[in-house]
Amino acid sequence: MANKRKRARPDDYFKDWKQREALAEGMIPLVGRLCREKNVECYIYGKPLVNRSVYEIMKDHRYVRQVEGNELSEKETFPVFNWLSQMDLGPAHIDVGRLAVGYSVQGMAEGLSLEQYLDRELGSLVGFKGKPLDKPQDVVLYGFGRIGRLMARILIEQTNGGDCLRLKAIVVRKGKAANDLEKRASLLRRDSVHGAFDGTIRMDEERQSFVANGNEIKVIYADAPDNIDYTQYGIDDAIIIDNTGVWRDEAGLTRHLNSKGVSKVILTAPGKGSLKNVVAGINDDIIEPTDTIISAASCTTNAIAPPLKAVDDQFGIVAGHVETVHAFTNDQNLIDNYHSASRRGRAAPLNMVLTETGAAVAVGKVLPQLAGKLTGNAIRVPTPNVSMAILNLTLSKETSVEEMNEFMRHLALHSPLRNQIDYSASPEVVSSDFVGSRHACIFDAKATIVNGKQVVLYLWYDNEYGYSCQVYRILEKMAGLNYAVYPKQA
Repeated sequence: MANKRKRARPDDYFKDWKQREALAEGMIPLVGRLCREKNVECYIYGKPLVNRSVYEIMKDHRYVRQVEGNELSEKETFPVFNWLSQMDLGPAHIDVGRLAVGYSVQGMAEGLSLEQYLDRELGSLVGFKGKPLDKPQDVVLYGFGRIGRLMARILIEQTNGGDCLRLKAIVVRKGKAANDLEKRASLLRRDSVHGAFDGTIRMDEERQSFVANGNEIKVIYADAPDNIDYTQYGIDDAIIIDNTGVWRDEAGLTRHLNSKGVSKVILTAPGKGSLKNVVAGINDDIIEPTDTIISAASCTTNAIAPPLKAVDDQFGIVAGHVETVHAFTNDQNLIDNYHSASRRGRAAPLNMVLTETGAAVAVGKVLPQLAGKLTGNAIRVPTPNVSMAILNLTLSKETSVEEMNEFMRHLALHSPLRNQIDYSASPEVVSSDFVGSRHACIFDAKATIVNGKQVVLYLWYDNEYGYSCQVYRILEKMAGLNYAVYPKQA
């Protein structure tokens, strides 16, 4: 059950707010220095704090009420940041929110000082001088569409000290406009769904590149993946993220490996044939150091595989149907026009379009124990982003709304799936509230329906950004990048 930490009501709300606001403001330079100087990334219950504003940090603290029964105060976390900044820490991902709650619940009960508690919890990290990677890993985005540009934003955000993953280039076809480079940079700078780029972007026409937050990104023009010499651009041993969806089998994607300077390829679409389809947090343990081509599956497969695995492990899934209410995508028509697929030729902004999805079948590749147990369909709706998956499942044993919701809340809070599954207990949330979610899915507790062995679960997911974050996690795995995580996952 949620930890019901008691918090005294302040006598003066405004005075209390201003005190907490000042503490949040003081966290910003501490977070920045930990990231740049020690390669330590800080979080509040899974929410990254690098480049966050004062009010965003305060909202992250407030969010904790959904999972811990009471919001987290900046008065609890600021002392933790202070001690972390003074400790001799090695590279890691540290959830300061969980450490602060752990101290208030456990450390104080044991009579430990905050310093003693942090020394105990982070002891193996103190004095560690190793690096997450032996050398920076070059990354190239092949294609610069919706997923490509969001991957660019994530990679730039995660550059930190520059000794891990480095976005070195994008590969596109030459546009007809004379100012092609300017147009590419503009699409990264502004986004109608995800807002403005968080930072600065400048163009270097002479070097055929643009510079985003200090990262020089070469713009390479090519019509095929196998005739590029990346070493001419100072790129070597690169991991290519193919987000075009043009080549989806081993034969097609192997063409990337024929280009000089390429070592591995990640496909941001369901792979065909014998390609490994991998969902971060679910079956990424099947990635071997010798693997050169991996599929990151689809956004919907990433959204449904984590809760399906968890529910199957806990309750057993006999059979089920997955209905996806999906935002329209660029493959549909803006207005009625010819389309090779059924119904997708009708105007996407004006219609609900019944179509098919392969996600239910694809889950069988990721979770073989569910192969043949699920059916699926999809409805494209007139929203530009954020989708919903409805899981109508028959379980092997009975449960209740309360038991199911508490199980999912615990997963989102304490389990190794907490990067994949988020939890919402609000009765007022709608799709736009989840734009920018970094999770594979968000479980909507208020929508859960249970009738004995029959359950209906509702999962929101940002089919663009949330999926891109999952792809990034696969990229880390392919690169061999493995940060220590604190507190240790259950």
